[in-house]
Amino acid sequence: MSITRRVFLRNSGLAVVGTAAVPSFLTRAAFGAVESGSLGNKRLVVIFQRGAADGLNIVVPHGESQYYAMRPSINIPRQKVIDLNGFFGLHPSLAAFRALWQQGHLAIVHAAGSPDTTRSHFDAQDFMETGTPGVKATEDGWLNRSLRNLPAAAQKASAFRAIALGPSLPRILGGSEPAVAMNNINDFSVGGKNPKASPAANAFEAMYDHSSDSVLHGTGEETFDAVKMLKAADPGKYTPAAGANYPKGRFGDSLRQLAQLIKANLGVQVAFADIGGWDHHVNEGSTEGQLANVLGDFSQSIAAFWTDLGDLGEDTVVVTMSEFGRTARENGNRGTDHGHANVMFVLGGPVKGGKVYGRWPGLADSQLYEGRDLALTTDFRQVIGEAVARHLGNKNLANVFPGFENQQGKFLKLLG
Repeated sequence: MSITRRVFLRNSGLAVVGTAAVPSFLTRAAFGAVESGSLGNKRLVVIFQRGAADGLNIVVPHGESQYYAMRPSINIPRQKVIDLNGFFGLHPSLAAFRALWQQGHLAIVHAAGSPDTTRSHFDAQDFMETGTPGVKATEDGWLNRSLRNLPAAAQKASAFRAIALGPSLPRILGGSEPAVAMNNINDFSVGGKNPKASPAANAFEAMYDHSSDSVLHGTGEETFDAVKMLKAADPGKYTPAAGANYPKGRFGDSLRQLAQLIKANLGVQVAFADIGGWDHHVNEGSTEGQLANVLGDFSQSIAAFWTDLGDLGEDTVVVTMSEFGRTARENGNRGTDHGHANVMFVLGGPVKGGKVYGRWPGLADSQLYEGRDLALTTDFRQVIGEAVARHLGNKNLANVFPGFENQQGKFLKLLG
């Protein structure tokens, strides 16, 4: 088995990707800590809400009467909305976000998303992960490209520089920069030739045993040493910070493990996690029901993550996105169909929160996109581009988002 470009251990705890001989990035051994406060300690976390979340019931335009006329059975009653500014408010299941908003850590961008017109989940997610809406030929993801052309002060030599929480590497992190996918910290291990080692560990070592690539053999021990860095953090005994109460379930577990990796000082610079369950064509619910349930999981997990990070949150920015919103009107099944614009949350120490950004297009029939959807007024690449340029320090946005004009003059000024 000769492995020179891509190694993928599906259905285990480990996936590793690189462009040269795979272990080369691991052998740069991730001990080079950068002084606190420098570009090298800044982190960007991206969360994808897969399934097309209903932005209008998540951040509710309760000051617009047309919202209530369009959604007679699934609207969020004014008295139940968590008011933000007299016009917009949060779904009551987002109560965990209230303190983050009041403290100025959480910002909202409404009527945001991808300008592509597709209503296909697969295509829309793909376009948002590659950062090239409408272009299917893009091979790599924008989060991977965001690590190229960084200033020297922001370069990290770490095996865990780019990480996805999940069983395999997502499109957003595919590309020339090395990245790892981790389904579970406890499975991310190398057990030597111990017959009791986990399947992931044995598969990892077998990759080297059966490889004819001399480079792989020459660097195997260093690779194992890098993996041992993770084990030194003793993942099984991790206790979150006081007040960080993660919900049970995949998404809460992902963010808990991500906080653990960041706090272990393993050099995490960009990270990705996703949460499904947003495609509510039937019986979406109002203050209770399907949407309310997933919103509780979503917000409580993110709030716990923020609490768990403590002071490290000052150098962390979290951005959420979903492939497209839902129709402005509810359908005949008390749900919503595939729409266009959506809502994004931006959380972090540098974030100028407590504000809803972007131009609100309105919900009158003449203001709707194709007469049915919330119109798009902010391209998601404007939001992410600001985080990449101003937070990570990568000013070469033409490389990160090819074909899109993304100068600083177009930023929403979300970050201080």
